[in-house]
Amino acid sequence: MKLLLVEDDESIGEGLRLGLQGAGWRVLWVTHASAAQAALAAHEFDGVLLDLGLPDRDGLELLAALDNGSRPRPPVLILSARAHTRDKVAGLNGGADDYLTKPFDFDELLARLHALQRRAAGRPQPVLRFGALAIDPLRREVRLGGHAIDLTPREFDLLHVLAQRPGVVRSLDWLHDRLYDDHDVPASNAVQVHLHHLRRKLGAAWIENIRGVGYRFRPDGTAP
Repeated sequence: MKLLLVEDDESIGEGLRLGLQGAGWRVLWVTHASAAQAALAAHEFDGVLLDLGLPDRDGLELLAALDNGSRPRPPVLILSARAHTRDKVAGLNGGADDYLTKPFDFDELLARLHALQRRAAGRPQPVLRFGALAIDPLRREVRLGGHAIDLTPREFDLLHVLAQRPGVVRSLDWLHDRLYDDHDVPASNAVQVHLHHLRRKLGAAWIENIRGVGYRFRPDGTAP
């Protein structure tokens, strides 16, 4: 899953980037509001981590501007040293989905991110279940018929993003954008290779190839 991290403090930003990537998130880190707006115009994200004290613009102003874009606004979690109740109220009333004050526990941050993700997808439970298939994004585990399926990190990410919207066809370009950061330079057919291995491990009926268009997750796991 892909996050936009908007944080101007170099040590905090780098620590968050490394920690989140280690937890399986794809992270684009920017330090200015202008760069954040450009990133949101160019990419689709599953969430935004937003600091309020940015060099070029207050984070609340950026938050207010997020609803003016052509893309659906992703969930926003404010990370800020502003700990007064009035600041939290301003952030939440300004459109943020959650607010966490600095310093914070990294495990709590991860839990809040997963909760936002579930809420955005309309799922009350953390584990995605589709008949015999269970996808656990917290443990990054997949079970089919009760048996663990050994997936690489990229294969898990690919399955997870497809299963977030069952039945929706995703193009290869869209999948590439969700799996890789700007600094990654994968092979041109990397997504197809991961899809091939994933369909072999799960069974091709779970992920349907719509020729010339893209791929979609079939929640019943049966061939069309």
